[in-house]
Amino acid sequence: MLLKLHRQGRMSAVARDYQDGALVERHRHDEAQFLYAAQGLMRLVTAAGAWVIPPTRAVWIPPGVEHQIFMSGQVQMRTLFISAEAAPTSLDDCCVLAVSPLLRELILRAIQLEEAADAEEHRNLTQRLILHEIAALERMPLHLPMPEDRRLRAICLALLQTPEQDRTLEDWGLEVGASSRTLARLFARELAMGFNEWRQQLRLTQALPRLLAGQSVQQVAIDLGYGSGRAFSAMFRRLLGENPREYMANLGRLATLENT
Repeated sequence: MLLKLHRQGRMSAVARDYQDGALVERHRHDEAQFLYAAQGLMRLVTAAGAWVIPPTRAVWIPPGVEHQIFMSGQVQMRTLFISAEAAPTSLDDCCVLAVSPLLRELILRAIQLEEAADAEEHRNLTQRLILHEIAALERMPLHLPMPEDRRLRAICLALLQTPEQDRTLEDWGLEVGASSRTLARLFARELAMGFNEWRQQLRLTQALPRLLAGQSVQQVAIDLGYGSGRAFSAMFRRLLGENPREYMANLGRLATLENT
């Protein structure tokens, strides 16, 4: 479904709040969308895979990409719709971005300026700075691509149901009727990552909503098939640059700033 937004100019800013479990049905826009989670967790799903957007992070959605959004917890969505001609050329696919403190403030300011009657110059300056900031943001490994090959898809779907499984690629090969070498080549060709890397990113996307719901690091580690909280924390730090406790503490501080 194509949503016609009938917006003027190169950018508009919108604030929307959602209850836990809410769903934005499958749709697409002519504009690009910068989807920021001020509070709560969102999951973006497209034909190419899924992205997890934790609090204080954002996802970039290029123009014309059909998508749906699932809400986890009380979600405060702050979103920018950006005309295709104004969108940064470096962002040509969906990706999760680490939002800088400056950009967070600019997004909030852009939402305030939407309602201002005589603020066109201020609006234009804010929008120009927002576009520069978005183009410079760091990408985060919170994308879970899905393959087209039926054998890989069977493996990935099974792991989505039971991410704690520790079966090797050789074990999966016996089940789906392909050698481990063939499966490894397919993972590299279709998903641009190895089997172990894909499984780690799956576990990371599964861990975040559990941590946000208040589960302990040790419990999450056990549920996702790690032998210890230390092993899980090492994976978490390798992918996100912080251990789980540091990451959650920083999210809490940023969420507090958002609501002040």
